[in-house]
Amino acid sequence: MLSNKYYFIWYRYSVRYIFLLYSIVYEMIDKVQILKELTYKMSRSSGKGGQNVNKVSTKVELRFDVKQSLFLSDDEKCRLIEKLRNRISNKGILVISCDTERTQLRNKTKVIELFFGLIEKALYIQKKRKKTTPTKSSVEKRIKDKKIKSEKKQQRRI
Repeated sequence: MLSNKYYFIWYRYSVRYIFLLYSIVYEMIDKVQILKELTYKMSRSSGKGGQNVNKVSTKVELRFDVKQSLFLSDDEKCRLIEKLRNRISNKGILVISCDTERTQLRNKTKVIELFFGLIEKALYIQKKRKKTTPTKSSVEKRIKDKKIKSEKKQQRRI
């Protein structure tokens, strides 16, 4: 039997661990569900690559209908439309394309990473800044520095 002290520590860490696992699994489920709503369009990419460019469709274009999404709340949809308005069409479709790699699979994984990065960045709510008053010592230091500078300039005039 564990003593109370060790039991409490084990319990505290296990709860934290379970919460961490739950958040990871929840995040993965959420991403999997959103992945089901994505549509892809493959096309021939431009740029270097020789004959490979002319033969293989490596460019990947990801489309996500923000307005019709089932897994985003109305508040999240509004925030996405507001923050990503340069990338969203008039119909409410987010379009992201990638043609940097030579294979379709790499471009697809890159465009998915870019998509989730954009979504997470757009849905992040920044904390409001708390106004603080300067400390007494910092005010004194600032005034002291100002006096030193003014004395220096007075010395130059003499």
